Amino acid sequence: MQIVILGAGRVGESVAESLVSEQNDITMIDPDPDRLRDLEDRLDLRGVPGNGIQPSVLRRAGLSDADLFIACASLDETNLTACRVAKSVFGVQTTIARVRSEEFDEDSPLLGKDGFGVDHVICPEESVMHYVHKLIEYPEALQVLEFSQQRAHLIAARAAAGSLLVHHTIAEFKLLFPQAPMRVVAVYRQDEELEINSHTRVIPGDEVFVLADRDKIKEILSAIHKEDRPVRRIMIAGGGKVGLRLARSLAGNYQVKLIERDRKRCDYLAGELGSDTLVLCGDSADEALLIEENVGEMDLFVSLTSDDEDNILSAMLAKRLGVQRVIALVNRRIYADMMQGSAIDIALSPAQTVIGELLVHVRRGAVAAVHSLRRGAAEAIEGVARGDARSSKLVGQRIKDIALPEGARFGAIVRGHGDACQVLMPHHDLLIETEDHVIIFIPNKHQLRAVERLFQVSATFF
Repeated sequence: MQIVILGAGRVGESVAESLVSEQNDITMIDPDPDRLRDLEDRLDLRGVPGNGIQPSVLRRAGLSDADLFIACASLDETNLTACRVAKSVFGVQTTIARVRSEEFDEDSPLLGKDGFGVDHVICPEESVMHYVHKLIEYPEALQVLEFSQQRAHLIAARAAAGSLLVHHTIAEFKLLFPQAPMRVVAVYRQDEELEINSHTRVIPGDEVFVLADRDKIKEILSAIHKEDRPVRRIMIAGGGKVGLRLARSLAGNYQVKLIERDRKRCDYLAGELGSDTLVLCGDSADEALLIEENVGEMDLFVSLTSDDEDNILSAMLAKRLGVQRVIALVNRRIYADMMQGSAIDIALSPAQTVIGELLVHVRRGAVAAVHSLRRGAAEAIEGVARGDARSSKLVGQRIKDIALPEGARFGAIVRGHGDACQVLMPHHDLLIETEDHVIIFIPNKHQLRAVERLFQVSATFF
């Protein structure tokens, strides 16, 4: 696929890095030629320096032949204008814009074909907020991903010593929970994926990925990690765009303290958040301040400043001072990889929270959802089985007769809609029906094309 990306910032770089690894033809536009040269040296892409709203620059970038245009520059107005030019001048089929402003949503007529010509909107700040909310709802989890109208959940959790799962095989684990059908799709031990079968035995520290109906998730998590106390008290470090969104969304339901260094910003935050949130002016890495504010009594500490080092230091300090669980926003991928599984419980990358939203538009076939796992190394994909037994590689087939690439595994089948929706575990005799939503875990991105072909309907369907 030919993809043009506007903006070589942190989000643009992460998007390009993910898409280049899948052998897409990537061109990146940015005003900074030095930044582009650096990316060209590290990634297999072409850089075009210039202003991305100018038709001449977009033409040099090959937008006339592009299948997808992603505008993720730092300014909303740049991204919106560039999408309008891409649609009206170059006729690009699909445009995606990064939009920070809450004034615009995907259903807004301002973004439609008679407006800015934006097909889809991404907002890393909103995605981070939603991601953190899920981790608050399921405090034992490392990752919580939603599929099929939020009915099926894929969760990752670290097996804790003394939990019900530890020192049991996967087959024994399922027998302990006959009332909670589940599918263990992967187990990682010291960053190495284990071969999964009924005899795979879990030990403390293993990272376990489980797919199940959302109504059974809490019960399964408590067996993997031992039940943690629910989150009630939260301290947020950083009152920028992400911190403000999160604090505003938590107000009224949680006890929230927000620490911000800039005095003027604190005054603004206090006006925006009201009396539900205590806004503190100070340094989130100041040990005396954290002790004075009883950080050790917090259930969750979330560090969301714009500086990776500050986020890492303040989160580690909060953990040392007794916070049960800490999350740090880390933009640099190398830092996130280093911090994951350390004193910091979760190193959260804003670019990784939105990459799944973008990948849906890159995947071939009837793909409904895509989630990136383990910092982009693996993926879970939800596709829709369409066609009939003659035109589809899935419809009318039993699970045992469908050939998946080595290591890829069926996670769940979601059948029906609304109240009639069912989450089915993929036993070998289960027959795939048309319009079933099929969730597949893919440990290696090199296997993606083979999985995508399963969801493509042959010409005889039409």
